[in-house]
Amino acid sequence: MQLATLDWIIILGFFVIFLLIGLKVSKKAGTSSKEFFLSGRNMPWWLLGISMVATTFSADTPNLVTDIVRQNGVAGNWVWWAFLVTGMLTVFVYAKLWRKSGVLTDLEFYETRYSGKEAAFLRGFRAIYLGVFFNVMIMASVSLAAIKIGEIMFGLEPWKTMLYASVITVAYSSMGGLRGVILTDFLQFLVAMVGSIAAAVYIINLPEVGGLTELLANPNVTPKLDLIPDFNNRELFITLLVIPLAVQWWSVWYPGAEPGGGGYIAQRMLSAKDEKNAVSATLLFNITHYALRPWPWILIALASLVVYPDLESIRSAFPNISEGKMGHDLGYSAMLLTLPKGLLGIVIASLIAAFMSTISTHLNWGSSYVAYDFYQRFVKPEASEKELVNVGRISTVLLMVFAALFALVLTSAYDAFQILLKVGAGTGAVFLLRWFWWRVNAYSEITAMVVSFIMALLFYEKTGPDFMLAIPGDYQLLWSVGITTIAWVGVTLLTKPTDYSKLATFFNSVKPYGVGWNGFKKIAQKEGIQLESHVGRFSIDLIAMFLGIIIVYSALFGVGMLLYGNISTAVILLSVTLVSVLLLLRTWKKLTF
Repeated sequence: MQLATLDWIIILGFFVIFLLIGLKVSKKAGTSSKEFFLSGRNMPWWLLGISMVATTFSADTPNLVTDIVRQNGVAGNWVWWAFLVTGMLTVFVYAKLWRKSGVLTDLEFYETRYSGKEAAFLRGFRAIYLGVFFNVMIMASVSLAAIKIGEIMFGLEPWKTMLYASVITVAYSSMGGLRGVILTDFLQFLVAMVGSIAAAVYIINLPEVGGLTELLANPNVTPKLDLIPDFNNRELFITLLVIPLAVQWWSVWYPGAEPGGGGYIAQRMLSAKDEKNAVSATLLFNITHYALRPWPWILIALASLVVYPDLESIRSAFPNISEGKMGHDLGYSAMLLTLPKGLLGIVIASLIAAFMSTISTHLNWGSSYVAYDFYQRFVKPEASEKELVNVGRISTVLLMVFAALFALVLTSAYDAFQILLKVGAGTGAVFLLRWFWWRVNAYSEITAMVVSFIMALLFYEKTGPDFMLAIPGDYQLLWSVGITTIAWVGVTLLTKPTDYSKLATFFNSVKPYGVGWNGFKKIAQKEGIQLESHVGRFSIDLIAMFLGIIIVYSALFGVGMLLYGNISTAVILLSVTLVSVLLLLRTWKKLTF
């Protein structure tokens, strides 16, 4: 494909801007590890919220949504829409708790909440498990999208795409630290939103698509339009809607939607000025992530069904695509080739921006685990601030190399998504309850992590036994969640609790509420341990959470109905959105920070 001079100017211009931002903040980023990994703990809510959104707006997300829509219709997106529930729970309950904890990384939490060698082991092991292995898998799935875009749009071999895409990202990530990442995220998000919306408008008005009305009436598209799976198809209804809403949101650890917060979401909350900024940032993220962004991707995915109704049509149009990379997710990149000069440059720049935003965040997040939670904690406790920053910069480069190599063997964005879900299945409950049930200990988390990983291997089609693989794929998640949850709860009750002094320190700093701490309160009273009482009402937090959920879902589906031409339903849903916003504003005043 030949890009016009204007396209190249736009693309190269963004590269230059990103490098300049990295250079601008590099000196300040190198002054301390807290500055490099947490941007000095003084970031405002709006920058942090946009940064969270930009990170989840990765190059593989439009590909994933396209894959889902082409195979399971618009309703198939409930597989990730359901995570809004845990997102809003994080906003109004866990964001405040994380900020009160005062930890530098979410892994430092383990030795704040738990005691003994098992707590230290858990922190060190997860630093490598999450910060390196799991993080590399996530970045590889994002890089896979870059590879497919490079193959279709530029005819590049996979290794060349990874080389070109990685160099600048690693450069400004290693120079500017989290502050550089957050500042570039802001620009990247604006470019990505403008690019996706402009692309959607242009593509649905292509002659072969015929405009929005013709698109929605196309026989390849109409079966895919339902927002809720057809109840008459009970199998599809259960797997696409019931399981995600009833089980998946609380039980599965997935990056960006961790039950109780974690990963780079926790990193952003910990870098906020205060609790109020942490809550506001996470709320902005969830509203934008779920209500604002999906429809441009969905429309392009639906349009791809008109132009490329099946995989064979994609294969015929792009015969040079390697067979191992062929999949429905290619529909998004294929449709972008129809864009005119200038707009094509903006959209390509937006995809590059999406890739760089996500990768830079994961590089900084993963390197913080390596530097803080492994190197300083276990290798060299007396390491200077400068040394920690250098370790972070070196690990940034190495993480990118590993991710690029792993990306070369992946094939599908949706397959990668399913792998991540299975590996994290069943661990979510322990991440939620560790704040509110005093009996949860380090062995609880170790058990959940080990059992969920074993279950993922058993259900992996290339290694799992026949009797496990005989379980339908959509129900494998339930088995993993059930077995993992039973295992970690059982181990919790059979092992000794965390040291009482450690629990008291944690309780007094975080001040968790709920009946789950009543048992420890009785012990503290007998032992003469002083506990501070919590200020605030859990009921108010839950009301705010439910209002937030209503706002997002009603806005998401209201916009959908508007696009579908169902004006009366759209007006009702958008009115519900407005009323819920007003109620949330009133409830906000009653929240405690």
